[in-house]
Amino acid sequence: IQITFPLRSNATINNMVEFPEIKWAKLHNDKYSQIIFLKDKAAAAKLGLVKEAMDMLMENWEKGDVLTTVDQYFRRLFLVNASADKGAQAFLTAGSQIAANLKSNKEQTLNVQNGEGDNALKLMEGVFSGAYNINAKKSVKESVELKNILLSNSAKPWKNKVEEKINLWQAIWQTRDLVNLTSNYQSAVEYSRQMKTYCESQNLPIKMDVLDKKAIENLGMGGLLAVNQGSFLPPTFNVLTYKPKNAVNEKPVVLVGKGIVYDTGGLSLKPTANSMDLMKSDMAGSAATFGAICAVAKNKLPVYTITIIPATDNRPGNHAIAPGDVITMMNGKTVEILNTDAEGRLVLADGLTYGDNLNPEIILTMATLTGAAVRAIGTFASVCMGNVSPKMLKKFVQAGEGCNEKSVEFPFWDEYGEEMKSDVADLNNLGGGLAGAITAGKFLENFTKSPYIHVDIAGPAFLPKPQAHLPKGGTGYGVNLLYHFIKNQYCN
Repeated sequence: IQITFPLRSNATINNMVEFPEIKWAKLHNDKYSQIIFLKDKAAAAKLGLVKEAMDMLMENWEKGDVLTTVDQYFRRLFLVNASADKGAQAFLTAGSQIAANLKSNKEQTLNVQNGEGDNALKLMEGVFSGAYNINAKKSVKESVELKNILLSNSAKPWKNKVEEKINLWQAIWQTRDLVNLTSNYQSAVEYSRQMKTYCESQNLPIKMDVLDKKAIENLGMGGLLAVNQGSFLPPTFNVLTYKPKNAVNEKPVVLVGKGIVYDTGGLSLKPTANSMDLMKSDMAGSAATFGAICAVAKNKLPVYTITIIPATDNRPGNHAIAPGDVITMMNGKTVEILNTDAEGRLVLADGLTYGDNLNPEIILTMATLTGAAVRAIGTFASVCMGNVSPKMLKKFVQAGEGCNEKSVEFPFWDEYGEEMKSDVADLNNLGGGLAGAITAGKFLENFTKSPYIHVDIAGPAFLPKPQAHLPKGGTGYGVNLLYHFIKNQYCN
């Protein structure tokens, strides 16, 4: 059932931050600031720098520094030691520092020379990340956006890799935009409209079906409906399908994302001071699954992929669900509600049941689900767990390591599932006071019979201040991870 999108706000796809236009230039342009990748000291000697600049470059080179910035009055040279053995994060951070420098000098065009190799690719990713500006609703912009990146011609393999990263980072930017939108600009219905409009604007071969509240009721999605009871706005249930003709998998890879567009905690109102301030980001897991399927489609990966996003806000009004209530889920299991702030798992559970009926090859959930995950490992990584083979879970972790979106494997023993049993229903939605990230995953396991991986991104999805190459606010975490897991699993 397709729904008509009533406009609750003036948010449109045009309000989103536009990714820089990338042009492949035959010759470098001396009018603009430049990134110059240097393989060795001999290449540096050919730059014709003044003695002071050359001495600074050589000193930094001896220290193994990745980046040396030379100010030439009307422009800057960003000299990159492309052979520095500092690791991928150093190049990502250097790239974001270049973008910050361009912003502070109000430059809109960047010229890039001699790019090749993994280090250069990581640095360009850092530039793409750092060039992003939060789409704040300000009448006057505080910074000038980087609008053009000119890349001098290079070997075709590296050019292809750069173009893949451009498509990937465009999807990450869109994910950040969605996460950074405030709830008065993004109801569940508006969220669905934003995603649909984006797919259409990018001409993506993604079929999107949006179920309205009546359809959700007909399917018996008790979890999504229960969370929505306290809201005066309707929920949506979104199914995005990318099925290329040359797909290498008959059964789909199914991604299920938590789409809580704003979370007050419901009647179990969030007790932690100021914790509600960040709850526009409680749909970051769903935004990541949306970004991932967009990236897969943009780069034409031959992988049949479906993203499922149950969406609503969680508020204490109307006929809000109360602690002690028992609800019936889409798969028929009953759940005792012990805390209405443990709502994400309820909407994900119905998403899992729907996804399970699609006979997936593997199903993954991604969500800002628990504070326990943040307390366990902080903001530098997600936690993952699942009932897939140890080899498959290891591949998932390795995909994160390869794209600098780390994920830490947690145990998934059956003993943790005992915490989720109830005296009055099949399950409770809270568990005990320990290992909350794992017990949440064990709760969700009850709603799928398919090979399953659960990813809790509560830590890295939204940052209160910049961290390494990542911005304050929505980071787009999860898009890279899911994309590379899918690519590694089916295309290598």
